[in-house]
Amino acid sequence: MFTLTEDQIAIREMARDFANAEIAPFAVEWDEKKHFPVDTLRAAAALGMAGIYVQDDVGGSGLSRLDAALIFEQLATGCPGTAAFLSIHNMATWMIDRFGDEDQRNTWVPRLTSMEHIASYCLTEPGAGSDAAALKTKAVRDGEYYVVDGQKQFISGAGASDIYVVMVRTGGDGPKGISTLVIEAGTPGLSFGANEKKMGWNVQPTRAVIFEGVRVPVQNRLGAEGDGFKIAMSGLDGGRLNIGACSLGGAQAALDKTLAYMRERKAFGQRLDAFQALQFRLADMATELEVARTFLWRAAAALDAKTPDATQLCAMAKRFATDAGFNVANEALQLHGGYGYLADYGVEKIVRDLRVHQILEGTNEIMRLIISRALIAQGN
Repeated sequence: MFTLTEDQIAIREMARDFANAEIAPFAVEWDEKKHFPVDTLRAAAALGMAGIYVQDDVGGSGLSRLDAALIFEQLATGCPGTAAFLSIHNMATWMIDRFGDEDQRNTWVPRLTSMEHIASYCLTEPGAGSDAAALKTKAVRDGEYYVVDGQKQFISGAGASDIYVVMVRTGGDGPKGISTLVIEAGTPGLSFGANEKKMGWNVQPTRAVIFEGVRVPVQNRLGAEGDGFKIAMSGLDGGRLNIGACSLGGAQAALDKTLAYMRERKAFGQRLDAFQALQFRLADMATELEVARTFLWRAAAALDAKTPDATQLCAMAKRFATDAGFNVANEALQLHGGYGYLADYGVEKIVRDLRVHQILEGTNEIMRLIISRALIAQGN
């Protein structure tokens, strides 16, 4: 668990090399211009990074969740927002691969693993964020179609994506009344809100997805009616690991920038890295990242092994890694002084990008709820 194989080291180096060459040099510009780097994402897909843990018979790489964590951490050293969108695409693609029938897998997944088509995950609504089981978007059966009405909120890739994996209400209240539909762009009645103005993650569009009498074939449903909440949550276990890994990558990049800055910057006749008080802060930052990384790998191994405590461990890892990542990046900004506040140094962008990781894929408060409920259940 604590020593990577030669293959894993090669995978990690491949992702890091791609981030250094294709992402990092452009990240600040993409952020300023709110540019969605689709061509770069497709270049990543050509290296197998758009279907990392998807089966290989439909174009996936067939790798493990631990492999994915290694990849997303390295990609995020270039730009957390770009890496995080690729994580979302992977999550939606995996859900079709895992829960779709053979026709669904062969229809959609090959174009997603190549990123000829882009996927979005649609769970959150204006009135149902943390309380996901309270979603209101309705899908009423009409012969061989569902008629979908409602709205999803904060959807990454909305308006640019080709495939939307959507949680809808086909039954009564609560989680058992939720199903999952795959809805294609261009379907009549499907529209989008304005691109949201955000603190970070400016490299990917975020819009509301609006359904007004959208007719979706019943054959586009993943699994049985009522399976949707289970499908959504299973996707989130891996998504939480990925977003934690993206936090580690962004924070590691901020730490690396800080080390370079402190070697060059002098104060009171000494380099900054010669001051013991600042050395201690660097030591704490590196320790926090290493602890988070080690535990994230532990949770990824549990998810790969499908252990009974995998969901609990993924929640723990997400909570700890995203908190640690943001705190380290924020400390890096402080150690840069006034320069850290300038866009040219790239640290303030990392801080802005990482802040949302404590909110999405389930807020860190919800992670605590998942963990505490598991502990109480074990105690009983």
